[in-house]
Amino acid sequence: MFKEAMSKILDFILCNITIFITGIRPQNLKNLTDFTPKIYYANHASHGDFLLLFVSMPYALRKKIRPVAGADYWSRGKIRPFLAKNVFNMLLIGRNSYDPLTFIEQMSEALKTHSLIIFPEGTRKMNDDLPLQPFKSGLYHLAKQNPSVKLVPIWINNMHNVLPKGFFVPIPLLCELCVGEEFSYEAQDRAQFLKDAASRLLALKKDAR
Repeated sequence: MFKEAMSKILDFILCNITIFITGIRPQNLKNLTDFTPKIYYANHASHGDFLLLFVSMPYALRKKIRPVAGADYWSRGKIRPFLAKNVFNMLLIGRNSYDPLTFIEQMSEALKTHSLIIFPEGTRKMNDDLPLQPFKSGLYHLAKQNPSVKLVPIWINNMHNVLPKGFFVPIPLLCELCVGEEFSYEAQDRAQFLKDAASRLLALKKDAR
């Protein structure tokens, strides 16, 4: 009971702080109000990226979405594990595992009841000269194993300047969120699917002002 109350309070505080700091103005919310399980995938430049998606959704929908994140980061200390489990309901992945297909099984199981937020680049982008890093194959395997689940690309703009690597205190700057049209997996080889998924994401970057 105490944990549930504390989780709601922290959810409220963190979401309102994020809105205040980033002034987030989602441009297309129609794909963020559907409770049907989906695979939301986005560019990755900050540990705070997934928060911008959370604050753009009603509380009830946030409870049906699980961000996929690295266990090596979110299992440290006492505060991060509490937030990961009780506030964000994260699906933590051990990135150092020698059996990556185990991750796909974990995510596929979660998709039976929840949507997922994933970052196909794997790690945060540090090179500003490249709009995207090459996608890891996990997005392909996940989509192929769950062909009935829609994919939704989301471009997050400017969050890397709000919370740069090594910073613990965010810098107040305006951010933008561009949500693309959902699409389905089709019978494609891995390279073509990942190229298409990346193109759909990059197309949204032009919409971010």
